[in-house]
Amino acid sequence: MSMLDGKTANFFYNRSMLDTMMARVPGDSEMPKLCIHNGTVLAGYANMPDSAVLIEGADLVDVFSERRFQQRAFSADTKIVDAQQSYILPGLIDTHIHGFAGHGTEDLTPESILAMSRDLARYGVTAFCPTLYPMSEADMIKAIKAIVQAMGHEEGAAILGIHLEGPFISPERLGVQRAEFVRPVDIELMHRLFEASEGHITNMTVAPELKGMRELALYCAKVGIVLQAGHTDATYENMIEGMQAGIRHSTHFFNAMSRLHHRNPNAVGAILIQPDLSCEIIADGKHVHPDLIRLLVRDKPDTNIVLVTDSLKPTEQKNYPLIANHEEVIKEDGLFFRKIDHVIAGSSLTMVNGLKNLADIGIPLETAVKMATSNPARILRLPRRGELSPGYRADLTILGKDFSVLAAIVGGNVVFSKISSMPSEV
Repeated sequence: MSMLDGKTANFFYNRSMLDTMMARVPGDSEMPKLCIHNGTVLAGYANMPDSAVLIEGADLVDVFSERRFQQRAFSADTKIVDAQQSYILPGLIDTHIHGFAGHGTEDLTPESILAMSRDLARYGVTAFCPTLYPMSEADMIKAIKAIVQAMGHEEGAAILGIHLEGPFISPERLGVQRAEFVRPVDIELMHRLFEASEGHITNMTVAPELKGMRELALYCAKVGIVLQAGHTDATYENMIEGMQAGIRHSTHFFNAMSRLHHRNPNAVGAILIQPDLSCEIIADGKHVHPDLIRLLVRDKPDTNIVLVTDSLKPTEQKNYPLIANHEEVIKEDGLFFRKIDHVIAGSSLTMVNGLKNLADIGIPLETAVKMATSNPARILRLPRRGELSPGYRADLTILGKDFSVLAAIVGGNVVFSKISSMPSEV
C-alpha cells in the first residue's frame, strides 16, 4: 500500500480549494480598500517608477501609474497613503531561517515561532519557512507540531510551511549540524515526519548521493515537498541523477557542498552549469564572495536564484549569551561562530540587508527583489504570492530609499508601519 494515503492526498486537494475559496472578488463594496501611491513599484517582474497599488480586503486588485491615480475617482471608504517615493515591493519571503531575535525552531514551542513571526514583520518579511536542524526524532516531531500549532495564529509574517534541513544529509559536509542526528535515508521516518506536519513540509534539504535518495525523492514528489541539494558531498553525476529524480533546488550555494574541480564539477559545478537547477544564496558578503555572486547572476537565469538569510536564533538579539542550536556562539563581523571551536555557525543576515548588499555590489534592484519575492514563491509553488499583480495576495513591503523598513502588509493587514498615514488595518 502506498504511503500517500487518501487522507494525505485529500490535504493537497483541500488546500488548493481553500486558497480558491478565500480569494476575494474585486469590486465587492463591503471590502475595505487601501491605495498606496507615489512610489516606485518593484513588482517582482518589472520596475515601475511613479506608480500605485490598490488593495481590497486580502487582495491586490490593481497596479497603475501615478498619472492614472490622479485621474481616478476612489470610493469614500478608500484610504489613501502617500508612499513619498519609497519602494513598494512584494512582501519579502525567507524560505531558510532557523531563528530570529532570540527565538528559534530549536525551542520546540509555538510561542517561539509566533515571536519570530512578529519580529520578522518589523524587518519587512511577510512570509517565512521555519527551518529545522537535524534533531532526535522526538524533538523533530515536537518542533514540527509546534510550527503547525502556530500556523493561522500569526500576528506578523505568515508561516508558509516547514523547511527540514536534514536529517538525510552527508556526514562529510555537516557545517555545524550535529553528527549524532544525521541519518541514512529512512522512508518510514520521512513518513512519520510528514504525518506530524499534517502536510505542511514545504521544502527539505537532502544529499543527493545518499543510498535510497531516489525513493525518497519520488515520495516527496508525491506529497508536494520541494527537495533541495545541500550539505552534500555529491559528484556531478550524483547531482544530475538527483535532478532526474526531482531535486531541482539547492541550499546555500557554495556552502557545505562538494567543491568545483576541473575533472569533476561536483555539486558547485552542477549548480553553475545546469540553468534549471535553482539555488539559495546568503548575500551577507561573508558566506560567498561578492564577485562569486556576480558570477552566479551572470551565468544563471536570475529567476532561479533565491535570497535567504539562514539566520540563527540570536540574529538581532540584544541580550547575552547568544545560543544557537543549544550551543553558545559569538558574533564577529556579521557572522556567528561556535564558541568552542570558532567554526562558522551561521548568518546574522536579515532579508532587507541582503537586498541592500546585492544592490551595493551592482545587482539591479529589480533583480534582487525577484530573488527575495517572486523566485522563492515560484520555486516553492506558492500560489498568489511573490508579485504585485492583480489577483495576488496583498503581501507588501515598503522600503525607504535607504532600505529602511517603513511598512509590512500581510494578506491586506498592516502588521508593521512607520508611515503616519498608514491605517492599522485595511
